[in-house]
Amino acid sequence: MRKSPTLALVSALMLSACVDAPPTTPQLKEVQQTDLGLDGTASPQYPREWWKAFKDPQVDRLAPMVIANNPTLLGALAKLRAAQAELAVNRAEDRPQVTLDGSEQRILFSNDYIIPPPFGGSYRWYGSLTADMSWDLDFWGKQADLIAKARNTALANALDYEAAHLALSGAFAQAYVDLLLNYQNGDIADATVAERTEILSISQGRFDAGLENGSAVEQAKSLLSIAKADQLRYAAAREVDIHAIAALAGQGAALYGTITKPMPDVDAAIPLPEKLPADLLARRPDILAAKARIEASIKGREAAHADFYPDINLEALAGFQSIGLANMFTGGAFTMGIGPALHLPIFDAGKLRAQYAHATADLDSSVADYNGAVVNAIKQTADAMTEVKSLAAQRIRQEEAVKSAGRAYEIARERYRSGLDTQLPMLTAESTLLQARQQLAGVVADGLQQRITLLLTVGGGFNPEVAPGSDTKIAKQDNSHD
Repeated sequence: MRKSPTLALVSALMLSACVDAPPTTPQLKEVQQTDLGLDGTASPQYPREWWKAFKDPQVDRLAPMVIANNPTLLGALAKLRAAQAELAVNRAEDRPQVTLDGSEQRILFSNDYIIPPPFGGSYRWYGSLTADMSWDLDFWGKQADLIAKARNTALANALDYEAAHLALSGAFAQAYVDLLLNYQNGDIADATVAERTEILSISQGRFDAGLENGSAVEQAKSLLSIAKADQLRYAAAREVDIHAIAALAGQGAALYGTITKPMPDVDAAIPLPEKLPADLLARRPDILAAKARIEASIKGREAAHADFYPDINLEALAGFQSIGLANMFTGGAFTMGIGPALHLPIFDAGKLRAQYAHATADLDSSVADYNGAVVNAIKQTADAMTEVKSLAAQRIRQEEAVKSAGRAYEIARERYRSGLDTQLPMLTAESTLLQARQQLAGVVADGLQQRITLLLTVGGGFNPEVAPGSDTKIAKQDNSHD
């Protein structure tokens, strides 16, 4: 059988005339989990609404508002929808495309072209109405790679949403714990005002009896004014915290008056890891998002490599073409055709090589981002575990300090009241008590915050088996259109 000259030419072009792909190779490698020291047991699975463990009705009311209305989280959700739409576009590109094209034009046909007289050299109506089909046969897998890239990008954006969800939970927890601390410091300031009012009363009484000089009275007045200033300072700090919480919830001043003193169970029993969990990388949505972007970059690089080979499409048309309106829909005006179409890169001044090098650099960048995210996740978790242990021990010592400082102040106050000692030991003891109370409040608040931080650094309520924002599993969503 004699081979068609056209087919022989096309085969030769496909085999020898393509632009050569450059030998560009990635420079970076993913960090391996075996080198990271993740040898603890698996992380406990927390509920998505993990904050309910602290049994604070106000948290249960505010946290869903923050999740539903926060502008940052809504922006992450919009990016997710955009990525899913891009995936749908790429999937559509892998299927036959059919269009209906029609036109009717008054044309002067050339007298010296393919149309003979009487049409050549005259004005005529030329009409065309055809259904055109084009289908990229994807011989080299470029479109499949683009679909896989878009799928992994959509998955990464879905995981970004989950990471933003966790980060927002942490920001809300920080603001709420700050509010708790400022309420506690306000309570301490109230107690200090009461104590210093009593000190002033004792000093004034001793002065009136001629047993004390005016300096002691003025010193007591000064300390009382300082305590009252602390009351105002902590009241303002509480208002600022309330403003921050309302902003996180995407709300304005209408929410301010509804936020009252936090009442969480600061000692709520939450199972927390004591060693770096073995499944840490699989439980962190930011790590999984970075991993998905590596996969997207790999597929993008493969698609860029496929650009060095010819695109082969199947094209077809069916419809009507005629000269003259009266002939438009007659049997003689019917036309149809089908056949392959070839696009072959021959010379592009280095464009395809540059695109391939860019795709390789993107892959290296994705690997670097992943490695950085892994190292940062391990540091965050290790730091939180250290802080949780340290703050628990500090709290015990600080509680002892408050008790001792309280007893010392009571003794010094009674000795001063009875005239057995001067004012100075009493004021020193009172200052020590105030400092011990404030430090205990700070340690309790920091301990609560670090426990929440540790909970979030090991994935919080994120379930890697479930797609963000829905009940559809990620794995199912990832493969449902293959």
